[in-house]
Amino acid sequence: MNYAKIKYFDISNGPGVRTSLYVSGCRNHCKNCFNPETWDFGYGEPFTLEVEDKIIKSMEPEYIKGFTLLGGDPFEPENATCLAPFMEKLRGAYPKKSLWCFTGYDLERDILTGKLGDFRTNMRILHTLDVLVDGRFVEALKDLNLLFRGSSNQRIILVRPTLERDDVVLWNEQDFV
Repeated sequence: MNYAKIKYFDISNGPGVRTSLYVSGCRNHCKNCFNPETWDFGYGEPFTLEVEDKIIKSMEPEYIKGFTLLGGDPFEPENATCLAPFMEKLRGAYPKKSLWCFTGYDLERDILTGKLGDFRTNMRILHTLDVLVDGRFVEALKDLNLLFRGSSNQRIILVRPTLERDDVVLWNEQDFV
């Protein structure tokens, strides 16, 4: 797997100061995507053990509130296979920090049905996450007033309660203030 960039001290992709990993590779190709260069699976640099270790080290300071995974798309099968063990390692190292992920895919229709990639691999990733922002970016639904998403069809989902209840539980900003 390749990654496009890593932002250390990111404040726009989840609450608080975070480390964010932008993976390469996305088949959604949303019109006016803010990161079209990440559609190419070969774009960027290889995601190596050294890169993993650097990300994990970057999370040590108490003021770093969490980690965000985006792209490209982390749930593309080629990416998910690599990301599942990394996310498990990251969650093990920082059980109290928030882990967020952005995907252009729909949780119920694509990820939980096994329609997209390997179901077990997807579940490994989901079980590490606190929040999943799902849904394609839709230019006609773009709203600059939305928190942590680009278009109104996208949802901010609390993953653990959603999996426990088998019903989508949405996040609101008071959940992590």
